[in-house]
Amino acid sequence: MAMSKEAFLESAGLKGQVVDVWIAQEWLVPEQTPSGPRFREIDIARARLILELRAGLGANDAGIDVILHLMDQLHGMRQALDALRRHVGETRD
Repeated sequence: MAMSKEAFLESAGLKGQVVDVWIAQEWLVPEQTPSGPRFREIDIARARLILELRAGLGANDAGIDVILHLMDQLHGMRQALDALRRHVGETRD
């Protein structure tokens, strides 16, 4: 379910300026609609991860950027592997 920026801020416990910076850094990539950005549950999870990386682990912006990039690559690889498994399963049947 998509939510407004205000609902996202409340759910994630963030301030608007922080989210604007994170969007500019492409740490968060909400869907852009005519009524403004729309956030999903995955965006809340990602925001909480960023907060944990910063506060809990002491990662700086450059470190967070690398971690998120690597996580995105891993997620993409998992999707590709799942698609390959489905394709191989279909060709065996």
